[in-house]
Amino acid sequence: MTSTTAAAPAARYAGLDGMRAIAVALVVIYHLFPQSWVRGGFIGVDVFFVISGFLITTLLLREGGRIALGDFWRRRARRLIPALAAVVTVCASAAWVIGGDVLVNLGAQVLGAATFSYNWISIAAGGGYFSAATPELFRNFWSLAVEEQFYLVWPIVLPLFLLLPRAWGRAGATLLLAGASAAWMGTLVATGGDVTRAYFGTDTHAFGILLGIALAFVLQRVLGHAPARAPRWAPWVGGAALAGLGALALVPPSPTPVTFPGAVLAASLCSAVAIVAGVWPGSRFGRALDAAPLRWVGDRSYGIYLWHWPLLVLLTAGFVGGGPETGIPIWIGVLTLGLTLVIAELSYRLLETPVRRHGFRGSLARLGARLSGSPRARVRALGAVAAGVVLLGGTTAAIAAAPEVSSGQAAVLAGADAVQDAPDAAPAESETPTPPPVGDPRPVPSPDPVTGDEVTAVGDSVMLASAPALLEEMPGIQVDAEVSRSTYAGPGILQSLASAGQLRPYVVVALGTNGPLSPDAMEQMAQIVGPDRELVLVNAFAPRDWIPGVNADLAAFAASHPGVVVADWSGAIAPHTDLLAGDQIHPGMAGGRIFADAVEEGLEAAELQRALAEYEVEIRAYRRAHPDLPLPQ
Repeated sequence: MTSTTAAAPAARYAGLDGMRAIAVALVVIYHLFPQSWVRGGFIGVDVFFVISGFLITTLLLREGGRIALGDFWRRRARRLIPALAAVVTVCASAAWVIGGDVLVNLGAQVLGAATFSYNWISIAAGGGYFSAATPELFRNFWSLAVEEQFYLVWPIVLPLFLLLPRAWGRAGATLLLAGASAAWMGTLVATGGDVTRAYFGTDTHAFGILLGIALAFVLQRVLGHAPARAPRWAPWVGGAALAGLGALALVPPSPTPVTFPGAVLAASLCSAVAIVAGVWPGSRFGRALDAAPLRWVGDRSYGIYLWHWPLLVLLTAGFVGGGPETGIPIWIGVLTLGLTLVIAELSYRLLETPVRRHGFRGSLARLGARLSGSPRARVRALGAVAAGVVLLGGTTAAIAAAPEVSSGQAAVLAGADAVQDAPDAAPAESETPTPPPVGDPRPVPSPDPVTGDEVTAVGDSVMLASAPALLEEMPGIQVDAEVSRSTYAGPGILQSLASAGQLRPYVVVALGTNGPLSPDAMEQMAQIVGPDRELVLVNAFAPRDWIPGVNADLAAFAASHPGVVVADWSGAIAPHTDLLAGDQIHPGMAGGRIFADAVEEGLEAAELQRALAEYEVEIRAYRRAHPDLPLPQ
């Protein structure tokens, strides 16, 4: 996030650098070390929002109502654009070298970064912050876009608030808007809307910035005085607010109003309280937050925030072969953190600070002077120019080479095309069992080969990606698969097929990829399949924390339900993850054949189980009819 310290004529407010350091630490740990306890570290973004709203409004109020828009926006551009341009060009060029899924949608991402509209472009493209399978290179830029839109609009709107006669009136109006924003987020989430839309939206996520604005109005007169002693409550209240942030950072998010806006709003309020305790003139709490290490991180928090996520995506793609969603080894997190700190320091010293001091024209003039200066200065200047040209070329090449869809999406689309083009096949009629040889009345187990026209397969995007192989290896199989299905969808689909007379003797269900199992849904599916059909449950393989639980639950369900077997897709694909797409979830054609083989083995096991059950019935009848004959061996 942005450091929000203006180039001029800014005063430093105690505690803000420390708050920035805490905020960026929460976000970085959340992203780089998902196995840590900081499961809710994304609230660090909201700490930044409150700081930005408070500081920018305070600086504008210091101008006494005469807001020089040109100067304000020029200072913002000097502060924000140099590091942003460096991150985009360096990381896009590196993505071009690596290739693959890291290039997906890169043109739109660069456009969003350049126009400060990344959040809305991502929403329009259906991007997801919390569960996206495609490694979006500049995903963290969504929050920058929210702040930049604030920087663009707020200086124009502020004079309208200044028409209100008192500071408390201005703060009250701002708080009403903050409440409306939070309520709008909660409404979208509670009514089943997209959580990412609610989280990314400027309208739904403006309450943190608005809280900071309200603080600036209330504290305007306080900050203009320097009492001999700060209130005694400041350290205690500030410490409690930080403790609240720490507690919230340990709570995993849920796609419900409890988190959005619940936890997010609570983090914003804790941030506001901590800011009050820190910036109050003479506050010891503020001085404590300005300890040298925290101040160092706070000064560079903008660069740290910008660099850490793209570097993580690139390193994960280069060394692991997927995106961060496929799992982040600890050593990748540590390496990313080290590189982030080093690059952020270089960017701060060599790029950001010079442009803030001298401006864009002044920096270009200094570069021109070096080109005509001493040989050593000329070499450095030429190196900088050459690097810029190479990075611009690399960025252009990366955008040109960007595929339209990820490898996982391509596999799913190919499966959808295969299902659509597959000829309809009627279910096979049950064949009359072959009687035992004449003269030998003893029963024998008689499993029959299972053909595709006896199988109904219901699944999610993994089955859909595997559909070409299923149709190739089991001609006539009925495949009903769609993206993002979970077990909750299973009963409705099976009941619809059963009611239409289309549910075949062997039913394959693969719905474990997209979330934990629903015990009720599992029971309903077993009842719909009934005792006259065989049910095969395909277990799951994906870099998601619920997968082990899903597979354990499937095994337990099969063990407790006669006639139900598990097809071991997870065990079959685990040694061959190179046959999966970059998301480490969806198989290509070769991986789809492994899926089809696992399903066939499950069907064979189900048929053998059926034959053995039938055999047991025949054995009991044989004993009653032929008490003197020996039992079959």
